[in-house]
Amino acid sequence: MNDEALASGKVADAPSDNWVYKLLPQKAWPYAQLARWDRPIGWQLLLWPCLWSATLAASVLVKSNPDFHLLIQALVFHCLLFTVGAIAMRGAGCTFNDLVDHKLDAKVERTRSRPLPAGRISRKQTRLFIFAQVIVGALVVLQFNWFTIFLSIASLVIVAIYPFAKRFTDWPQFVLGLAFSWGALVGWAAVFEEVSWTSISLYIAAVCWTVGYDTIYAHQDRDDDALIGVRSTARLFGDKTKSWLMVLYGLTLLFLTLSFMSAGVGLVVYFGLLVASILFIWQIRVLDIDDGDQCLALFKSNSKIGLAIFLSLLAGLFLS
Repeated sequence: MNDEALASGKVADAPSDNWVYKLLPQKAWPYAQLARWDRPIGWQLLLWPCLWSATLAASVLVKSNPDFHLLIQALVFHCLLFTVGAIAMRGAGCTFNDLVDHKLDAKVERTRSRPLPAGRISRKQTRLFIFAQVIVGALVVLQFNWFTIFLSIASLVIVAIYPFAKRFTDWPQFVLGLAFSWGALVGWAAVFEEVSWTSISLYIAAVCWTVGYDTIYAHQDRDDDALIGVRSTARLFGDKTKSWLMVLYGLTLLFLTLSFMSAGVGLVVYFGLLVASILFIWQIRVLDIDDGDQCLALFKSNSKIGLAIFLSLLAGLFLS
C-alpha cells in the first residue's frame, strides 16, 4: 500500500477515494495532505471543545439576556468562526508537525508516503503554507474581543512545543491535549471576556478526553515508535491501556459534570453525558491495541461523542 501511495502521489494513512483526489488538481495534493484536509476527523475533534464552550456560555447568558434571537445569531456566528479557525489552525499545526518530523516520518511505515518524506514538496513551500494558514487563523481570532485574542495567542506556545514532546516525555498526548482543548477556554472567553471555573473544568475534561483518544490512535505506530525512540502514552500504558482509559474517560465525565453543574444547565444536557458514557464503555470493551485498523476506527468514533455533547447543550439552550 505504501509503495502504491508513493507512486500515485497519495498518502497511505488516508482514504484513497476522498474528495481531495477527486476535486483538487494534483499539484495541490501535497498541501491538502499536509493540512490533513483529506482527514477531517482532526479538525472535528479540535472543534468540539470550542462549540461546547460557546454553547455553554450562551446557556448562561440566556438567563439574563431577554433577546434570545440575537443571542442565537451571535452563537451561530461564533460557531462558524470556530469552524474556520479549527480547520486553519489544525492544518497549520499538522503542517508544522510534518516539518519537524519529516525524518522520523520517513522511518515509519504509516507516514513515509507523506509529502515531505516522499519529496513531493519542499521545506520552503511547507513554511509558506504554514504562514498562509496562520494568517487565516489570525483573521478569525481578530473577530473576537481582546481578551480572547491574547488567550488564543497564548496557545501557540503549546502548539509549538507539541511536535518535540515525543522526544522528551512519555506524555506527548498530554501536551496535545493542552493544545487541542484550548477552545474550551476560548469559546467562553469570546462571550464573557474571562475564564471561569466553568470553562476551566470543561478544559480539564477535554484534555483528559484527548489523552484518551490519542492514546488509542498512537497504538497504530507503537512498534515503529519503539524502534526509532519516539515516546507516547501508547508505549507507556502498553497492556494497561484499558485501565488508563477508564481513568481518563472517567475524569472526562467527572469534569464535564462539574462544568455543567457550575453553569446550571438543564437535565437534558446530561443526556449527552449518558451517550458519551455508553460510547466510552464500548471503546474500552472492544479495544484491541494490536489491531491498527480498529484503533483508527475507535479514534474516529470520538467525534460522535463530541457531537452528542454539543447537541445536548443545544437542546438545553433551546429548552431553557
